Amino acid sequence: MDLELNKKQVLITGGSKGIGLATAETFAREGANLILVARTDKDLHIAKTTLSSRYDVNIQTISADLATPTSIETLARDVNSVDIIINNAGAIPPGSLFDLTSETWRRAWDLKVHGYIDLTRALYAKLTKPDGVIVNIIGSAGASPNKDYICGSTGNAALMMFTRSFAQQARADGVRVVGINPGPVLTDRFRMLLQAEAERQYSDASRWQDLMAGLPFGRAAAPEEIGDAVAFLASPRSAYTTGTIVTIDGGL
Repeated sequence: MDLELNKKQVLITGGSKGIGLATAETFAREGANLILVARTDKDLHIAKTTLSSRYDVNIQTISADLATPTSIETLARDVNSVDIIINNAGAIPPGSLFDLTSETWRRAWDLKVHGYIDLTRALYAKLTKPDGVIVNIIGSAGASPNKDYICGSTGNAALMMFTRSFAQQARADGVRVVGINPGPVLTDRFRMLLQAEAERQYSDASRWQDLMAGLPFGRAAAPEEIGDAVAFLASPRSAYTTGTIVTIDGGL
């Protein structure tokens, strides 16, 4: 299926690793040009080099800490126009209400919650209208309260409501806003967490895959499976989809 994404300009935050990089590869395969945003120049260089060796598309990289409004304003000045915005950067730490300090909570939300909202506001004027698209990669914990991931559950719930609410306003400009709630995804970060837990439980980090036995299909999602869904939802093939949150968690 041709997703009709050729020559589209796609900005992806957290685009140098994990779901962001997998999403970038899917768009590049479809012929889209990329703006990859991440904190670290080295990681961005590796991502750009890897993708450039496989796909004949234009790739721009921007190093920015999206937890700060100043960096978001600077990034917005560096972007001339964009067809699709993928908000993806941010990882919220686990813990109960009394495990996490106010500082930790606010720092996590500055990137994952306020970062999504502020970047959307900053780039909206440069988003193609009509037919622009914003995809917020959120997380299934927003729909599943978890006392041991309270900061993430609450933040993700806020982003789900932001997605649905802003979609009502953006629709008047012909802009679609959708969200994806991934469940467990086998990123490098998740694999490291599993290895640490396997070391704790079994004194053998190599047994990390045993910890996924209870997940649907006995595994976590592959980052590419999330990236492919992002590309489809952002494409003209899904042009009547907005204000929707798609959960990809194997039915967990």
